[in-house]
Amino acid sequence: MQEVKRCLALDVGDKTIGIAVSDLLGLTAQGLETIRRSSNKEDINHLKELISNYNVSHLVIGLPKNMNGTEGERCQLVRSFAEKMSKTCPNVQINFWDERLSTVAAEKSLIAADVSRRKRKKVIDKMAAVHILQGFLDGLKLRGDM
Repeated sequence: MQEVKRCLALDVGDKTIGIAVSDLLGLTAQGLETIRRSSNKEDINHLKELISNYNVSHLVIGLPKNMNGTEGERCQLVRSFAEKMSKTCPNVQINFWDERLSTVAAEKSLIAADVSRRKRKKVIDKMAAVHILQGFLDGLKLRGDM
């Protein structure tokens, strides 16, 4: 029986990293956790552990482009983090996904679900990662790559 591989998505911020994982069929994204940033080394080690535990083959990292589609300083910081991840986990394919408005979409979903402001603050990055991953998975389905 062939091992099922999963996708892990990251919403990389200065203070936190929101994390989502795909289901076993690669159809839906579920929020996993939000980690509080400490150091790149510790963050990457934690992510490496998740990659191993969930048998991840693809890492989808949200790219915070400007509204006009250009890449600014934030994108360079995310790309630098992705490069470090790539060196640590060379067998994992890294994909970037335009994350513009993912946090806004996550916020709207949480408001629609009547989640309190305090609770929204705790899960917003994880939910943004869910939106990033679901967009990636839907894109694969549209292209017929699944």
